[in-house]
Amino acid sequence: MASKYNDSLFPTDSCYICKTEIDLVRHEIFHGSRRDASKEWGCWVTLCPRCHMEIHNNPAKDRWLQTEAQQLAMEAHRWTEEDFRYVFG
Repeated sequence: MASKYNDSLFPTDSCYICKTEIDLVRHEIFHGSRRDASKEWGCWVTLCPRCHMEIHNNPAKDRWLQTEAQQLAMEAHRWTEEDFRYVFG
């Protein structure tokens, strides 16, 4: 059973990167086996299709977004780095 999306730690009214408000899609910041944890802990953003493709094709930008999410998650949930690693690996 797939997990539901909990509220994002990020603003969701526009693309997180370019700020457009058109054709937004959800992007789980920690993907693969950590996709459900991203949904559960709010580590997802809304992106326009262009920025979504850019994240998937640019490892440096993907890592930047993961760093942003880690910082927000640690602040929001009052986690240590160890706590974060426990949840996201």
